[in-house]
Amino acid sequence: MTDDEIYALTTTNRRKIAALLDGFDDDQWAALTLCPGWTVHHMAAHFLQPMVVGFGQFLRAAFRHRGDTDKTVAHVTERLARKSRADLIALLDKHAGDRVSPTRVGPMGPFAETCIHLRDIARPLGLDADVPDEHWLILLDYLTSSSVAPALVPAGRLDGLALLAADGDWQSGVGEELRGPAEALAMGAAGRVVALDDLTGNGVTMLRRRLAATE
Repeated sequence: MTDDEIYALTTTNRRKIAALLDGFDDDQWAALTLCPGWTVHHMAAHFLQPMVVGFGQFLRAAFRHRGDTDKTVAHVTERLARKSRADLIALLDKHAGDRVSPTRVGPMGPFAETCIHLRDIARPLGLDADVPDEHWLILLDYLTSSSVAPALVPAGRLDGLALLAADGDWQSGVGEELRGPAEALAMGAAGRVVALDDLTGNGVTMLRRRLAATE
């Protein structure tokens, strides 16, 4: 796909997320997501980071945290999370069409976050809110490629696994079979252990073992 097409999908997903958040009550905003320690409020703030935090700001925060990306992202997210819910929703909607191409990941980075983090919010809440199936197939192509960001899929995680989407004509890799919905395949590849319960095949045990080793 072209960059323009990826940007368009990202815009659509951001607006979907803003609309979802706009309908949440107090308990849902305070609920924990699949990202350890982050509530829905934190996640709403994190979505804004690429659009409202400049490179210079992020670099200064990274310097303060000695180059630790995880700590830097957590710091920036905590600061953005000081905003009210209404402000977070309004900003996400306002900046939905922003074209952001982070270093090393390009436009696929923000696109991947809209897909994965939407489900990080929805899965624990038992909601079926999701992006279209074709978005997951596009994302799977990226997650199984040599250009995938290590922060999403570290080197070696999918080695020896054959991923097959049960709800689409898609497969990748050679080895132990990992079969299931494209959403669950992508979430599992991105390290969400809970998604493995929706997958079948001998590859499930292998991937579960690898994810457990990184916890």
